[in-house]
Amino acid sequence: MNLAEICDNAKKGREYALLGNYDSSMVYYQGVIQQIQRHCQSIRDPAIKGKWQQVRQELVEEYEQVKSIVNTLESFKMDRRADIPVSCQDEPFRDPDVWPPPVPAEHRAPPQIRRPSKALRKESPGLQPRGPAGRAHMVSKGEKPAGSRERESRARGRDDKGKKIPQEVGDGEIPKFDGAGYDKDLVEALERDIVSRNPSIHWDDIADLEEAKKLLREAVVLPMWMPDFFKGIRRPWKGVLMVGPPGTGKTMLAKAVATECGTTFFNVSSSTLTSKYRGESEKLVRLLFEMARFYAPTTIFIDEIDSICSRRGTSDEHEASRRVKSELLVQMDGVGGALENDDPSKMVMVLAATNFPWDIDEALRRRLEKRIYIPLPTAKGRAELLKINLREVELDPDISLEEIAEKIEGYSGADITNVCRDASLMAMRRRINGLTPEEIRALSKEELQMPVTNGDFELALKKISKSVSAADLEKYEKWMVEFGSA
Repeated sequence: MNLAEICDNAKKGREYALLGNYDSSMVYYQGVIQQIQRHCQSIRDPAIKGKWQQVRQELVEEYEQVKSIVNTLESFKMDRRADIPVSCQDEPFRDPDVWPPPVPAEHRAPPQIRRPSKALRKESPGLQPRGPAGRAHMVSKGEKPAGSRERESRARGRDDKGKKIPQEVGDGEIPKFDGAGYDKDLVEALERDIVSRNPSIHWDDIADLEEAKKLLREAVVLPMWMPDFFKGIRRPWKGVLMVGPPGTGKTMLAKAVATECGTTFFNVSSSTLTSKYRGESEKLVRLLFEMARFYAPTTIFIDEIDSICSRRGTSDEHEASRRVKSELLVQMDGVGGALENDDPSKMVMVLAATNFPWDIDEALRRRLEKRIYIPLPTAKGRAELLKINLREVELDPDISLEEIAEKIEGYSGADITNVCRDASLMAMRRRINGLTPEEIRALSKEELQMPVTNGDFELALKKISKSVSAADLEKYEKWMVEFGSA
């Protein structure tokens, strides 16, 4: 693929649009969008492919703007034609003072008897012409002609039996989910709040957790790269559950999975699937999975899944909560049935995370076939986390991150981030101590850029304690021994 040709076509499309030659501009835009689409199919690197898809999306938006300008100009032309009287459009100009020549008798048409057509229509509204011969058939008052019924049903995206018709999408357009049968507000809310096509979190952004990364690659990423291998008994897992203490990186792992395999990412929480109206929550669950199948390959990440799918049959369980759980279980079974027959590139993977795995319903635990433990960071992981968090901060030459990593044993990833944040603010606190607000505002950026020292970390560690207890870790390890599936 000649990249110079792609750049030249995009440049010409923009230049013609600026000059007002919109037809030529649309031709060039369509051509360059198709070229980029073909080029993306040959790229293997997900990061480079994502950047090209972003360029293609920007060109698609420019093409749509040019197209809307053309449609606006056409509507102006139609309005102008409508304002001109019919006599002026069809007949040539005539001078009212000059009479036309008389028509010979042999060319004159015989007189016609006028019939009260309007009155006839008023008296018999069901009488309609059919065919070129002008024959008529009776139509009941509430019935529509067959042709109009077919046109209306196709306009709604369904055939005469109510089944969905696949919409034809041009090369330069992104397919849009057809929300027929659902509340428009629900569809827009899911599109706006959940769909994310590039979370921009990579494996390198996550320290340690090598075993969890390896399992997630095998469960989610490899089926996308080797679809011919992952078929039959080797079909991909339909659900993965990440278990571990708070702040260990479960959400970041899910986003890294979506970024690395280039899937559409649905980030779902309990508030997303909860509504005060009866039956609305079940509709949201069903709509979520229908949208996920439409935008496949898709990753659905359900954070804090214990809040949605706790054990059924308890005394404090509400009827609405039970219906939502049942619908979620049914939809997850549907995802698994689709994976047995379809291409893995069309898969819908459900990733879930929880801090309370012992509260999850047994049926959901069965559907989440892979259950991975996300532990607290090791000594090596803690040192890597310190480097990642402090990469934009100037450090004192005498500081030793390995020694600090030993002191913060038992801290989670979120705890380590809080320690780094607090330590990086210590120098600024010392600098502004005792100054007036006017003096603080007068400080330059260079005066506040002071290196972080070992003393700053010691002060931060005195203020911030670890958030996970030894008893909690024992409960997680006991549950993984009983129900783990790594």
